[in-house]
Amino acid sequence: MTDSQKWMLLSIVVLIGVLIYLLSPILMPFLIAAFLGYLGDPLVDKLEARKLSRNLSVTIVFVIFSLILLVMLLILIPLLESQILALLRKLPDYIAFIQNEVLPRLLSITGLNAHTTDTGLNLVELKKAFVANWQSIGGFAGYMVNSISQSGLMIIAWLSNLVLIPVIAFYFMRDWDIFIAKLTHLIPRHIEPLVTRLARESDEVLAAFMRGQLLVMTCLGAIYSTGLWIAGLELALLVGLLAGLVSFVPYLGFIVGILAAVIAAFMQMHDISLLIPIAIVFGFGQLIESFLLTPLLVGERIGLHPVAVIFAIMVGGQLFGFVGVLIALPVSAVVMVLLRYLYQTYVASELYENTLSKENAKEIQE
Repeated sequence: MTDSQKWMLLSIVVLIGVLIYLLSPILMPFLIAAFLGYLGDPLVDKLEARKLSRNLSVTIVFVIFSLILLVMLLILIPLLESQILALLRKLPDYIAFIQNEVLPRLLSITGLNAHTTDTGLNLVELKKAFVANWQSIGGFAGYMVNSISQSGLMIIAWLSNLVLIPVIAFYFMRDWDIFIAKLTHLIPRHIEPLVTRLARESDEVLAAFMRGQLLVMTCLGAIYSTGLWIAGLELALLVGLLAGLVSFVPYLGFIVGILAAVIAAFMQMHDISLLIPIAIVFGFGQLIESFLLTPLLVGERIGLHPVAVIFAIMVGGQLFGFVGVLIALPVSAVVMVLLRYLYQTYVASELYENTLSKENAKEIQE
């Protein structure tokens, strides 16, 4: 590769990064649609291999995805709404408990005077204001509608994305193989075999992560929610889904879930009677994830260290906002494949062999 070609490649990479940064506010529906297209393409290919047309195969997969999403929404939204309503109704009691029980204990432990903790936050007034506002709201759905309806542009943008996602996802599923073939055709012929091999390895890693991790998150959310419900936690579904949702970061789902469950249990029971069942639920979930779900559904081909995962998410969020968080781990998986190739190339190179020979000769002389 000549210097001009290297500079051209670097310029293309920089240009792509700048475009992602500038267009990040409108990329959300395209990223979600591309994700759905990537998930659905293997199923479409399998149906197409059974002598079905591409359009019919895409339609079948699209209908299956839509039915799964619809069933999940019909089941989860009423349950989540009831739990959020229960949480909001009990919030004044939680505030009173903090004021009457928690703060006096903290003051007695720390030795502070009640007047020294006056920071302008009056819990009694906060409680009265919340009760007044809550009584004026007809329900959780009405509250959401009133909040969203304050901005017409927000409604238009939300509806536009809602309409765009399935349309774009359909075209992604239908033309996925065409996109890949055209991209492959643009690769210079002398490096096409290498790029194809690396792309195939990257696809295996991405498939293992994106499809496998999605199943892991779903299973963990179900395990945590069911276990906490059996343990007697009123906000079991809310806490369990939260823990499952953030479990794509190693150990974050466990930490966030157990902290949220402990706080919810303490507010519910005003004692520590549920701490042991909560610990058992999350300990069981962590064991299932480590020894069954992750090895079975994700496998060991990803190889991203937990520190690398956290770093990648923070870098993506810092550079590109929420869009960066979404693409951080897939990009990291591809970068890991490239780094693995560079490592193998270096180990097989003469530079590494010569260095190793010199070190062996030096050891022999000593």
